[in-house]
Amino acid sequence: MTALPTTARAAVLVEAGKPLDIIDVPIPQVEPGAVLVETLASTICATDVHRWEGGFGGAVAGPIILGHEMTGRVVRLGEGVSRDSVGEDLAVGDRIIWAHGFCGQCDQCVIEGQPMLCGRPTLYMATPCSAFPYLTGGFAEYCYVFPNAGRVKVPDEVGDAAAAAAACALRTIVHAFDRLGGIDFRQTVVIQGAGPLGLFATVLASLSGAFRVIVIGGPSQRLDLAREWGADVTIDIGAVPDPAERQALVLEATGGRGGDVVIEAAGVPEAFNEGLGLLRVGGRFLVVGPTHGATVPFRPMTMIAKQPTIIGVRSAAIAHYGRALSLMRRHRDRFDWDALITSTRPLEDINEAMSSMKAWAEIKPAISYPR
Repeated sequence: MTALPTTARAAVLVEAGKPLDIIDVPIPQVEPGAVLVETLASTICATDVHRWEGGFGGAVAGPIILGHEMTGRVVRLGEGVSRDSVGEDLAVGDRIIWAHGFCGQCDQCVIEGQPMLCGRPTLYMATPCSAFPYLTGGFAEYCYVFPNAGRVKVPDEVGDAAAAAAACALRTIVHAFDRLGGIDFRQTVVIQGAGPLGLFATVLASLSGAFRVIVIGGPSQRLDLAREWGADVTIDIGAVPDPAERQALVLEATGGRGGDVVIEAAGVPEAFNEGLGLLRVGGRFLVVGPTHGATVPFRPMTMIAKQPTIIGVRSAAIAHYGRALSLMRRHRDRFDWDALITSTRPLEDINEAMSSMKAWAEIKPAISYPR
């Protein structure tokens, strides 16, 4: 067995709003059922930026390693681990992506079959890196896959950074479309937001055979990719900053009806009420973007006037991770998944990459770990 180093470099959050520190973190022994991987690529999510800025509870309880979108190569298998979560043989050297840990012993996990709603989850970028198993975030040279975390092998046809993006944005959209239900050839889908969630929603709406896909967002680099990935109409919020004008454009494109399906993937407080305004009477409103925690004024009369179906989505189960990778493999010739990755930087430049993501200067920055 190849010897491993005793520590790994990691980017840790010590104080919200402050630059991440690069420190050495212990590499743990591997428990039964767990897996240790060397990180091949990590991608940055808006959730990482929100946590960095102080969202999700504000104060940091001890230094934590940020990052939850990562691809790793197996270097240690815990006792009893010989397969991934879908039954494929798993060995040292295989590439995997993995989920948060769900308890598997609660009503949501077992009775409802909704592990993403688990009441006792084990989450990445939530446990201080000063405590075992230390490597509990994606911005590190090695990462620990919890014993209760699902894991799936990455197909050879999918690159490291694209697979990392599938481990959050795409698996969430796969779950979201499950909850949404079918889209038929008559229906128009309006997608608010042209970030990774909105772009992957564009892919699935296109593959679902929607009559028309309209994407509202910006900047132009993102909208260019949205058109490549299936958008029929794009509306640049920089060129059309007035929500009323954007609504008029959507109504014009839909014969005055509005969208049959509106997907809120923008994640800004203003998008919720705007999205309801873009929705036709009796339409479906899929809410997947907000992680801001803001309170949004809402007119309950809208629920009567429009009789909408409002669908919320939280995270995903390991089945959605596996299906996300299958989608990438199946449609690799139609969609250039690597186009989502707009830069690759070493771990030492993590703060630059986070700032770039915060400023909307990129779609999806990646962190690499050359060895």
